[in-house]
Amino acid sequence: RDAMFASAENASQSGSRTVAVKCSRDAMFASAEDLYTFVIRTLSKFSTVQTILKNEKKILNGIYILSGVVLVAVIILGMLPQAETIPSFVPFLPKLNAMINATCSVLLVISLYFIKRKNIDMHKKLNMVTFVLSSIFLVSYVIFHSFGVETRFPADNPLRPYYLTILISHIILAAIVLPLVLLSFYYGLTNKVKTHRKLTRWSFPIWLYVTVTGVIVYLMISPYYNF
Repeated sequence: RDAMFASAENASQSGSRTVAVKCSRDAMFASAEDLYTFVIRTLSKFSTVQTILKNEKKILNGIYILSGVVLVAVIILGMLPQAETIPSFVPFLPKLNAMINATCSVLLVISLYFIKRKNIDMHKKLNMVTFVLSSIFLVSYVIFHSFGVETRFPADNPLRPYYLTILISHIILAAIVLPLVLLSFYYGLTNKVKTHRKLTRWSFPIWLYVTVTGVIVYLMISPYYNF
């Protein structure tokens, strides 16, 4: 009887060891499968991040290139001789540009009002409209200056120093603000809020200054247009 109980006990222990080994093996395979899944997911996320970074790099490079091209184009336009014949619509373009600048100034202030009240949707819509209007302004500006039209502020006018100060600051900041605005839009539309906020601390006041001084420059120089 003792031998029978000993044999049963040994069989039970052997069975327990077999079950333990099987459970351990299943656990090992389950862990390996989990590890494989984790690795695949991590690599997938890493690949996605790499793709985003590559696309972001392309977008940023595109912004810098576009800004450089616009700057060079404006410089070249400033050196063009005046055309022999000027289409009838051209004299209206400076007024159109001033109207666009005035509208953009108002929209930017209203946009600031809405973002201060956490109305992000309206803030985005107003800025998109402002951006479209600014793009129209740029096209109009290029068309106007492609005819080489140039008007000089009278040298004997006592307001000339103020005019030149406003004009020079307007031109310099207009060249700077384009990449800043494009970057601000990019980071805003991709929900990179921290970077967007850091940029808009500079891009917003500069953009507003450029639009306001654009109107002032027009009002000061328009009485002397001779076309």
